[in-house]
Amino acid sequence: MTVVEMRNQAPDALSKSPTVDLKLEVVVIPVSDVDRAKNFYAGLGWRLDADYASGDDYRVIQFTPPGSACSIIFGKNVTAAAPGSAQGLYLIVSDLDAARTELLARGAKVSELFHDAGGVFTGPDEPFLFGRRRVDGPDPEHRSYRSFASLRDPDGNGWLLQEVTTRLPGRIDTAGTTFASSVELAAALRRAAAAHGIHEQSNGAADVNWPDWYADFMVREQAGEPLPS
Repeated sequence: MTVVEMRNQAPDALSKSPTVDLKLEVVVIPVSDVDRAKNFYAGLGWRLDADYASGDDYRVIQFTPPGSACSIIFGKNVTAAAPGSAQGLYLIVSDLDAARTELLARGAKVSELFHDAGGVFTGPDEPFLFGRRRVDGPDPEHRSYRSFASLRDPDGNGWLLQEVTTRLPGRIDTAGTTFASSVELAAALRRAAAAHGIHEQSNGAADVNWPDWYADFMVREQAGEPLPS
């Protein structure tokens, strides 16, 4: 089929066509001192995947954050971007306090927890957060997607830790239930346990089929479907 033929097709016909997976694999970040950056990201506990050099003019290093399907690369002559210009790089965590505590223990300088002012915009923030004004402390209602902390690498590339406990509908593949790490799985189990405790209280009896209830809760939660009661 030619490009012209595809353009002339009705939108419904195109929308029903099989899609090809486009998996975000690597994000390039610009640094000025390659070894300094390598030491920084290794110190965070990220997995070193590659450190390859070709002569004196080219070097590429790849790291992958724990539980992430996407990696970062940096090095010498891998990007023309100015060092430190990468901002608003999101690291999604299921427990923001735990993630911040671990990073602090590793020597990273992590901000206090904050949330946005809810529609109040005051221009660019550092690291960039859609220009929203920051408010100290976690989201008062502890809503998913609403609590943050931030850190920077030695060049000033800005990272945001965002707490996500429940995905919005349509944000995940409902064909499967997956967890990126044991920490994320444990957090889901704790939420299921808390909800199951309320379930047992309302029924006035112990639930011997609690594994089935936990599984149903966790699958529905990740798919954004109504939770069992």
